[in-house]
Amino acid sequence: MKTLIKIILVIVLTFIGKGLYMQSLKDLKAEFYIGIGVLILAFILIPLFVYEGYRGKDLTKYSFKNMQDPSKKKNNVEIDR
Repeated sequence: MKTLIKIILVIVLTFIGKGLYMQSLKDLKAEFYIGIGVLILAFILIPLFVYEGYRGKDLTKYSFKNMQDPSKKKNNVEIDR
């Protein structure tokens, strides 16, 4: 999976780099290449990166179902003033 993410990153950077180079040459297709690069980045690369980061981790402790009142928690120590 990490190799796939690196390959897609190289593809995205290539599209954006080619688009920026073509833009300096005043080519009309430059915006197309930059747009394709940004779309691949936003809809393919970032979701794969997030999935890879959270794969195999227990996310149930971050759920709102586990939120309790501070007074009901077991380890809560009240300080008398």
